[in-house]
Amino acid sequence: MRNPLSDKVLEIQPSGIRKFFDIVSEMKDAISLGVGEPDFDTPWHIREEGIYSLEKGRTFYTSNAGLKELKIEICEYLKRRVNLCYDYNTETMVTVGGSEAIDIGLRAMINPGEEVLIPQPSYVSYLPCAVLADAKPVIIELKAENEFKLTRDELLASITPKTKVLILPFPNNPTGAIMTREELKEIAQVVKEKDIFVISDEIYSELTYGNHHVSIASLPGMKERTIVINGFSKSYAMTGWRLGYACGPKKIIEQMIKIHQFAIMCAPTNSQYAAVEALRNGDKDVEEMREAYNQRRRYLMHRFKEMKLSCFEPYGAFYVFPSIKEFGMTSDEFATRFLEEEKVAVVPGTAFGDCGEGFLRISYAYALEDLRIALDRLEDFVNKLRNNQ
Repeated sequence: MRNPLSDKVLEIQPSGIRKFFDIVSEMKDAISLGVGEPDFDTPWHIREEGIYSLEKGRTFYTSNAGLKELKIEICEYLKRRVNLCYDYNTETMVTVGGSEAIDIGLRAMINPGEEVLIPQPSYVSYLPCAVLADAKPVIIELKAENEFKLTRDELLASITPKTKVLILPFPNNPTGAIMTREELKEIAQVVKEKDIFVISDEIYSELTYGNHHVSIASLPGMKERTIVINGFSKSYAMTGWRLGYACGPKKIIEQMIKIHQFAIMCAPTNSQYAAVEALRNGDKDVEEMREAYNQRRRYLMHRFKEMKLSCFEPYGAFYVFPSIKEFGMTSDEFATRFLEEEKVAVVPGTAFGDCGEGFLRISYAYALEDLRIALDRLEDFVNKLRNNQ
């Protein structure tokens, strides 16, 4: 029989996150700090609006680009939060999560063989989405000594005549790194000089600590060459509602909608009505969740300091990225032994790119009591390793 499978798809590796999640799901008394999902329930007033939309029979297709009311609220939100002004009718679309927006954004912009710059460590979907779009992925290895931020020199060194798109993944998953306005200005200058485009993944924009999020699209000359991607999963604890959005130049959004209408049709209708309520009345919920995450973030940094485990201080998302290089093991070996011996699941840094070797991603989107138990076990584990060296 002829091989029914695509060579391109066969070459894509499965997510390194799921391996440990699948193991821990069958392990008694285990704690998982591996999945990047808020432990909060979707706020009740948002759930209620979703329920009400079903009760009212709002179960039909919306426009391909999304519910008008939702697109208007998205534009109002971006205006008040990051000083960005978009036309809801021509520059905004609703997607099935931020991940779909990444996928169709690349497919709408890339010709075969054009290069996509992907700073790593970063979200696992960027590279396979670039491959599926027939792009050539070019990895920029971010460095711990720069707090895993993208620098002007790193960007310049990676650009070739074939470079088309830079993916900008800040606040960052898995490192928790952010970029300030001044740092983004240096990146924006290069982007404009080299005439390339940006897909700015801002899904963690509401989860920053100490610095208000800045979108690179808000800088002079950048709105017309940037697709801003965001959504409701992280900030409003709406992962299962599967809702995101993209805003950008009309000519790009039009083509993204074309792909979306053939592959998806439209995002779930009741999720869209719930999202309208989230944007209108959810600021307090976001603030309360952000404060809880910040408390957990500070707790983890304190515990790492106590156990002398090296970790730069992250100011975004809900992840820490400690170094385990002192133990002479690969990230996968460390995570596997930690799970087997202490029943705690974390994610090897290499799940987010080869330059994540020597690091672990630990999510603090979990109850503080679970974090205390897990960190006690981590302290016991590293002390045992040090005593045996």
